Amino acid sequence: MGTTIDFKRPDGQSVAGYLAEPADAQGAPAVVVIQEWWGLNDQIRGVADRLAQAGYRALVPDLYRGKCALEAEEAHHLMTGLDFGQAASQDIRGAVQHLKQRSAKVGVTGFCMGGALTILSSTMVPEMDAGVVWYGMPPLEYVDATKIKAPLLAHWATQDGAFPIEGVDALEEKFKAAGVAYAGHRYLAHHAFANETAQGRNRIAITQYDAAWAQVAWDRTLRFFGRQLG
Repeated sequence: MGTTIDFKRPDGQSVAGYLAEPADAQGAPAVVVIQEWWGLNDQIRGVADRLAQAGYRALVPDLYRGKCALEAEEAHHLMTGLDFGQAASQDIRGAVQHLKQRSAKVGVTGFCMGGALTILSSTMVPEMDAGVVWYGMPPLEYVDATKIKAPLLAHWATQDGAFPIEGVDALEEKFKAAGVAYAGHRYLAHHAFANETAQGRNRIAITQYDAAWAQVAWDRTLRFFGRQLG
């Protein structure tokens, strides 16, 4: 359904990405999709395809430059080697700017590591029109909530072993103090509850797919993007 494209970062460097286009791409709103720590794999391409089916142009920037992980240890190694500030201010901002050439409004959404990067992007990408965070957040000291102008929606798992819910409480206090237009939803679920591959042999200790909660979260996401991006 999608194709591999190259786009430019603000600093002029080129980045590859996976672009999924809807049936009627003319004037369609757009969403930048940010990978989990696994990389630009088939599962995250599927998320972009899903958004395209819902009428959005969806672009997944290849933050790992072609590398993908199958094992948690390898994914952790790739994630710790990523410069999050550069990823947000250059790769993701470049993807938003690229989509803005044809779409009036562009949202950002990300899962796990991508959720953390969605929050960082909301402080570093002034062109971003809305953000949806899925169970991931950066360390609080990196979040300057006063810089967030786009409305945010977030999905958190109360049984999350990677991002404990107490940390979410502190983040939400920060959003509130800064007057961020924010709505957070909490689900009785585990980390990666919306990743359909986090089950059976493919799940790691802290992850578990939950089809029912994933559907609720997706319905909320598409309603939110529908309101914010048109």
